[in-house]
Amino acid sequence: MFNFTFQNPTKILFGKGQIANITSEIPKNAKVLMTYGEGSIKNNGVYDQAKSALAHYTLFEFAGIEPNPEYDTLMQAVKIVQHENIDFLLAVGGGSVADGTKFIAAASLYAGHPWEILASGKPLSKALPLGVVLTLPATGTEMNGNCVVSHSAINEKRALRSPLIYPQFSVLDPEATYSVPLKQIGNGIVDSFVHVVEQYLTYPSQAPLQDRFAESIMQTLIEVGPITYHNPHDYDARSSFMWCTTMALNGLIGVGVPQDWSTHIMGYELTISYGLDHAQTLAVLLPSVMHVKRQQKQEKLLQYGERVFGITQGSIESRIDHAISKTREFFESVGVPTRLSAYNITAAAIPQFLQQLEEHGRFPLGEHRDMDRAAVQRVFENSL
Repeated sequence: MFNFTFQNPTKILFGKGQIANITSEIPKNAKVLMTYGEGSIKNNGVYDQAKSALAHYTLFEFAGIEPNPEYDTLMQAVKIVQHENIDFLLAVGGGSVADGTKFIAAASLYAGHPWEILASGKPLSKALPLGVVLTLPATGTEMNGNCVVSHSAINEKRALRSPLIYPQFSVLDPEATYSVPLKQIGNGIVDSFVHVVEQYLTYPSQAPLQDRFAESIMQTLIEVGPITYHNPHDYDARSSFMWCTTMALNGLIGVGVPQDWSTHIMGYELTISYGLDHAQTLAVLLPSVMHVKRQQKQEKLLQYGERVFGITQGSIESRIDHAISKTREFFESVGVPTRLSAYNITAAAIPQFLQQLEEHGRFPLGEHRDMDRAAVQRVFENSL
């Protein structure tokens, strides 16, 4: 196990009716900017609950944060923050709203060009405090210091990581997610599962507890994911699913272990070029990463197959093939295709993806930093 430092400052308010309790988490004299997406929260009662809880605050609103939040949109919110001297942000929505709000928190106090926050990799020195009311379980952003922002004008998608953008609190009310479209529930199941895999499916590092944590999250997602997909109002299944998505990327399972993240990085290029949902790109690419990197990941692939899917019979190669097949089967069972052909993307697009990865300085990828252009090409070819 590697050395590590772990601290997670986010307070979780979990369960029914918890939105009302945000008043105890936000300073009484705060000027609050509430951010959200296209307005779906106005149809499911979440907006009214948040407004009611904030009735005694000086409140401003910013709507329209997109899936894969756009830099230009977020900069409009930054102007409001700076003009109105906002001192607390509340993201009400899914992972994209939370990610976008984290960027707003950083960019509002940044002295230079705000895109530098994402492009330079330099550590932040300050950011506004923020909270989250989560309406779409998927990304885990409600309990971590990460965010991802798209900049379509320059064809880039970049991530920011900083301890300064951890939410001070996050509300996880499963009932607030009932109105989420079925497609997005499937996406959330896949997204959280792949978050776990990126931190787990590398090579043995003498971290058995982290492995068991990761395997328990994957097993629980396999158990409750299809239930919540087919029975959206099953509170118990939705609660377990929601907590899995948070635990998948709050830092706990990733401490002291090697991590991959190549599937995510390659997936960014599919989103930029074709507008695929983030989870759709992950479902397409992860099984192919498993296939192409099967030798380097052999020990963990066999462990994954045995502990997560109960695969113990057959040769090494057949067990790995079976584990990959079961992964595809699980993703497909919650409505997320695992082939590029499902999105009418052909081999003709592969040179473009490779060129974008090159231009964005992504190579080499993987936990060993050994995934070069040729290896990534094989991944895309296997994904067809």
